[in-house]
Amino acid sequence: MTPEKLRRIYGDVSPHAAAKAISHFDKHCRQFIEHSTFLVLATSDGANLDVSPKGDPAGFVKIENEKTLLIPDRPGNNRIDGLLNILAHPKVAICFMIPSVTETLRVNGIAEISDNPNLCDEFKVNGRSPKTVLRVTAEEIFTHCGKAPMRAGLWRPETWPTDRPIPSLYEMIQDHSKIEVASTEQSYAERRYRETLY
Repeated sequence: MTPEKLRRIYGDVSPHAAAKAISHFDKHCRQFIEHSTFLVLATSDGANLDVSPKGDPAGFVKIENEKTLLIPDRPGNNRIDGLLNILAHPKVAICFMIPSVTETLRVNGIAEISDNPNLCDEFKVNGRSPKTVLRVTAEEIFTHCGKAPMRAGLWRPETWPTDRPIPSLYEMIQDHSKIEVASTEQSYAERRYRETLY
């Protein structure tokens, strides 16, 4: 496959799509980010790729200025794959989502990690500050049409499964890791979901 062949298969990009990328957060981007409760962060170490979900109440990502975003890193499993990638290769891509809105907002840029206590304290929730905050300087920003979420029924509850269609997280971890997960650990983990989100 070549770029030329792909272009023959798909045809020319529309003028609006070709021209829609900007490099600063205008009023529309700001409004989208202020209402977003979920994003997916893509990182790379230059050889391998990783994607990480991030979620919080609307407004959890702060717009520092017309070029930079601040994203708190909440407690997780401490693999920190994305953060380690950023140290090696700071280019990132972000996809912002708003529940019920089919369109998404995409941001490509350069990230750096800060553990400045004053900055981390700006993102305190329930008395707990994140250990680090990601500062992303935007290089390219653009809206993305809602066809994929519409096809997926992402925001249409009537299309959602009525019962969980997959095993519990800890059943899957046990099978993948080949390490026994006791039922007490599974109950503890479920409790931690409720008690240690922050």
